[in-house]
Amino acid sequence: MARLQRTLSNVSDVSGHDNGRVGVVAGSVEFPNQPALVGRAALRTGSDHVRALVADPIYDIVAGHSPNLLVDTYGQRGFADGAIDRTFELADWADAVVIGPGLVDADPSAMREAVDGIDVPIVVDALAIEPALDADLSNAIVTPSSSENGPLYESAGSLETFSEETGAVITLTGDVDVIIANGERLENETGTSAMSVAGTGDTLAGIIGSLLGQGMDRRDAAELGAWILGKTGELATAEYGPGVVATDVIERIPKTIR
Repeated sequence: MARLQRTLSNVSDVSGHDNGRVGVVAGSVEFPNQPALVGRAALRTGSDHVRALVADPIYDIVAGHSPNLLVDTYGQRGFADGAIDRTFELADWADAVVIGPGLVDADPSAMREAVDGIDVPIVVDALAIEPALDADLSNAIVTPSSSENGPLYESAGSLETFSEETGAVITLTGDVDVIIANGERLENETGTSAMSVAGTGDTLAGIIGSLLGQGMDRRDAAELGAWILGKTGELATAEYGPGVVATDVIERIPKTIR
């Protein structure tokens, strides 16, 4: 882990493109705040620019969260065929993409096509995971919670086999986070019981997306991202106890990195 911490301080020099751009495809009428949580986490992890692409009805909500977040809309109520080209335009602009948080109304075939066509490193999260199982995941980090990992087991029998067959890196969050790359399992034990609060999964997706956008290798980004989230959660819990919320965690990411 010490090696990864040193790498983080120098990652922009290694990548050659400053601190990177992250695109976020997320949110829905039912879950309008997820794009902002992901975006704010990416910005606090060091990304230079974050652009969220959202459904038309939630544009004002997401855009109103922070003047630091760039926001655009694909002009529909939900993610469907008409959103695919806009997603590819976002991916052309970005160094990494996060897709899936809060996308409860996404058309599965459109989601699959979008994931399959994105060439930059991608974080496939939450409701994008199951539709993306048949897509090319060789450039992806898949970030299920313990309640979202069922489709991976059903697809391959084990997370290790899924990783080997698809080339995906997996970050499974829980009491102990599990990171799997090329069939090899690592564990992260940072964090507290308060980290089960809503929004921490979105925070992790933003952290990992930022690390990818800064040029970090997928395995390293997955491992360091889980560590950063857990350590930041420890800082926030020390201050707020069981009342900690996701934005408390996000605001303490820079302190953890320092």
